[in-house]
Amino acid sequence: MNELLKKAEWMNSDDVRPYVFVRHENEIAQPGSIHRLDWFKNSPIFKDPLDVKEIGFADRIYSIEERAFGPSNMAMPRWVFYDCAVMPGFVAGFAARPKFLSKVVRDILDPKKYPASQSPIKTSKVLKEIESLDEMDWVPLSLFIIIPTMHKGEWVAHNLCSVNSLLPKEEQFYGLGFLSKAFGLWYANVEQCSGMTQWGSPALKLHSHYGHLEVIGAYAPVHSHAKTITYRVQVNTHCWEKFFNKESDLAFLERYGPTGTFIDPKSEDSMMDLQQKIELEQGPYFLSAGEIAQKNLDEKLMIYRLKQQY
Repeated sequence: MNELLKKAEWMNSDDVRPYVFVRHENEIAQPGSIHRLDWFKNSPIFKDPLDVKEIGFADRIYSIEERAFGPSNMAMPRWVFYDCAVMPGFVAGFAARPKFLSKVVRDILDPKKYPASQSPIKTSKVLKEIESLDEMDWVPLSLFIIIPTMHKGEWVAHNLCSVNSLLPKEEQFYGLGFLSKAFGLWYANVEQCSGMTQWGSPALKLHSHYGHLEVIGAYAPVHSHAKTITYRVQVNTHCWEKFFNKESDLAFLERYGPTGTFIDPKSEDSMMDLQQKIELEQGPYFLSAGEIAQKNLDEKLMIYRLKQQY
């Protein structure tokens, strides 16, 4: 295994595999051919969201997602999952054979204790309800939803979460969330990825490590949560290593310089100020993944810009 991933011992097991939840028409041609990476040795499991027999797998994905995002009132409605995620894009992540899971993990993923809300499996006369994880061949542990856009070559990272958010630290799968998104980007040959998260969210520490993070929106009143950052990265696997080894990104420091102004995750005025500069095309503006990693979630962040622009 790659030296950087030694702590992710779960990736060594034959009982854990990446999965791709995708309809046949959306399958990726020549997956993993653009980004040179040797992290993902095991062939993925394929599941088809249009196959009725996969309702159990889909419900386990949905159960993780709604428990991860429910407290922030951002859980996905089922129709959004189907219409806006799996139909135009796909879901990727990791899944395990039931026998691999510890008692604690099995309990957290138990379909009887934690059914997916509004699932037709409860009331249908034609669908079989899963009583135990042992009835499944593979149990999803994480999900990363990515959707292609009309802008050629650009994809939107719509959703990312894992069972780790529901587990005590000693039971977590090291790097599961980061590696789930990394697998999806690598597998789908994604060169440009955009996404959204909220200012002050711990997710920003993760999303900023997939490439140099450009702020294309600092304030989003069109969103349910106006204090949202909309970002774009040119996918760069060299940045991925920094997430694990915590080394400085010298390429970022060579290319970008500080503007002397900051974004304050606690201040809407600060967000609006940067947003207006973006709309006036005074950018592009960037944030430093290394700085985000070192600071508390509510601390001000330096805004960077290409050095040749000033």
